[in-house]
Amino acid sequence: MLIRTEIGVDAASIDSLLRRNFATSAEAELVQQLREDGLLTLGVVATDDEGQVLGYAAFSPVTLNGEDRQWVGLAPLVVDESVRRQGLGKQLIYEGLDTLNEFGYAAVVVMGDPAWYGRLGFEPAARHQLRCRWPGTEAAFQVYKLSDEAFNQIEGQIDYAAPFNRS
Repeated sequence: MLIRTEIGVDAASIDSLLRRNFATSAEAELVQQLREDGLLTLGVVATDDEGQVLGYAAFSPVTLNGEDRQWVGLAPLVVDESVRRQGLGKQLIYEGLDTLNEFGYAAVVVMGDPAWYGRLGFEPAARHQLRCRWPGTEAAFQVYKLSDEAFNQIEGQIDYAAPFNRS
């Protein structure tokens, strides 16, 4: 399995992966819209020997109180059912975090299982007086610090890019 930054020819395989592994086409449509709007900060793929995409992590910009602070949101994260429970999700996230750190990004936010993401170093966003616009998601909303200064004198609302807010 090769973990790398996505390239243009991966788009169709990513779309197929998303459509196969989610109950609806919402995630595939979200990624397509982020791509069309130029809002995919980073995409990381896991490919097999034939180049088939079997895992994907997308990172897109978020704002804090309407301000760009060099933070990104992780969504979606998907691993094909045929290769789950092999640590691929963790590898995709760590590759993304390393790349984002190299590019000077300050933090990553995610909405997901606190126990799983906690093992990867994410912590509750509420601990830093951060919240997102979706009520009832406080426990699932988490952050990962890439820069030592990321959480200095901050608090407020994190907003995802516009495609996340469409119905």
